Amino acid sequence: MIALIQRVSRARVDVAEACVASTGRGILALIGIEAGDTAETSRKLLDRLLTYRIFPDDAGRMNLDLRQIGGELLLVPQFTLVADTRRGTRPGFSEGASPAQARELFAGLAAAAAQTHPKVACGVFGADMQVSLTNDGPVTFNLRVPPP
Repeated sequence: MIALIQRVSRARVDVAEACVASTGRGILALIGIEAGDTAETSRKLLDRLLTYRIFPDDAGRMNLDLRQIGGELLLVPQFTLVADTRRGTRPGFSEGASPAQARELFAGLAAAAAQTHPKVACGVFGADMQVSLTNDGPVTFNLRVPPP
């Protein structure tokens, strides 16, 4: 499972020109789900999302995590993160989870996040979304939890 995370001062997801999710200071996490991913992979990724230290402390060093700053989490499903781009000029998606499996795992991730963290919003699985954000820093990291 892959999460491309960005430290944001704000972010928003629109579908059909209507806002479906928004967040203030926190993390925007674009989520890619691979064929071998499981609920356990999802739990491990969520733990990393909530505890990854990317926010500045009083000395300006990245020592604080999302919980410590009381930040918000915006989860957005993005199947293109699992694309194989190693060769050619067109991405391949054979390593991605099936749409049904990915939908189930994303829903599980979102539900677990909402139970664990007080400020969680989500994009819409399978929708044509427009994502806008203000990247704070800029700070962007690629987190990967390999399938078991």
